[in-house]
Amino acid sequence: MQTRKIPLGRKIHLGLKHFGYSLRHMRLSTAVILLILTAVALVSLLPIVYVICNAFKPLEELFLYPPRFFVRNPTTQNFTDFMYATDVSTVPFTRYLFNSVVVTLSATALIIVSSLCCAYAFSKLRFPGQKGLFRMITIALMFSPEAVVITRYLVVNRLGLIDTLWAHILPHLALPMGVFLIKQFMDQVPNSLSEAAKIDGAGEMRILWSIITPAVLPAVGAVLIIAFQNVWGDMSTSTLYTVSESMKTLPYFVSSLTSGLTASSVARKGATAAAGLLMLLPNFIIFAVLQKSMIETMVTSGIK
Repeated sequence: MQTRKIPLGRKIHLGLKHFGYSLRHMRLSTAVILLILTAVALVSLLPIVYVICNAFKPLEELFLYPPRFFVRNPTTQNFTDFMYATDVSTVPFTRYLFNSVVVTLSATALIIVSSLCCAYAFSKLRFPGQKGLFRMITIALMFSPEAVVITRYLVVNRLGLIDTLWAHILPHLALPMGVFLIKQFMDQVPNSLSEAAKIDGAGEMRILWSIITPAVLPAVGAVLIIAFQNVWGDMSTSTLYTVSESMKTLPYFVSSLTSGLTASSVARKGATAAAGLLMLLPNFIIFAVLQKSMIETMVTSGIK
């Protein structure tokens, strides 16, 4: 028996008809909530839309007052100006890009490993001072990075890491949010799994990587997003811990395009707008791929 193929136009018509039927029979409270969430989602997209529009604005629209949200005469000249700025830079653009890629990938990987190990210790092991140490990590969530700038500089300086790639990586390794999210997720993994593995002769590290980690992958994905965004867009390490231009990262180069009050800095506003879009793309891609993990972790992390 052959199945009858439904034309595409017919499918669209049936889909719209079903959608209209669902809206008519939807409860009023559900419809209101749906409308509110849709409005919030649209508002949340506005910064992304603004960055995209800004990257294609000509100079006269970039300096327009009052500023215009959408671009009216899109142009790719900003990207040409950005490429020209990279050509005349004292250090090759590829060096900034290389530093950012190496630092971001290394720091993100080390953050995930350290967060997993710390979360496993707090969630599945028992040791003196456990509750007090976890309270300290929870309290650390309230501190802004600026509160520990001097302490971080002293640590990096005394370790002899000034003007090295490790100076970019080390300040990011302690991520209290990562430990907190993964620990809350691990609390929901039954202890019977690890106890059965111990009976079979598995060690703590084997239990962590073979049993616990696969069960908390959504939390790992959320921490990956947070860590990647923190490291990729951070300019402070280039400003505070490096001296050589060849040791600085891409965010520092982008900020230097319009530093100062010279005429060239004004002319490079378009290049900066294009660079802002290029800096946004990796964050957007990472979040788009792992957004399910982020949502699942935020919903589950507060449930015991």
